[in-house]
Amino acid sequence: MPRDIRHPRYARLRALLIEARKGAGLSQAVVAERLRRPQSYIADIERNERRVDIIEFLALAEAIGFDPAEMLREVASINSDEPS
Repeated sequence: MPRDIRHPRYARLRALLIEARKGAGLSQAVVAERLRRPQSYIADIERNERRVDIIEFLALAEAIGFDPAEMLREVASINSDEPS
């Protein structure tokens, strides 16, 4: 099972998180404030410097306002055998 943050599925997750945040018209600072975290927390996720676990993912979904199940389906559709 790949754990590498360079894996195609992880890259897609980050892209979808950025798209969701921007689509909601939210800045990194606003999302961070909703999570009671520094803005750098969101920046690190978006720059691929920090992994997101499932609990953090659910918190991001609530803060940004997207359906986590729908996003996971999109990420799961990426071939898991693709090289990192």
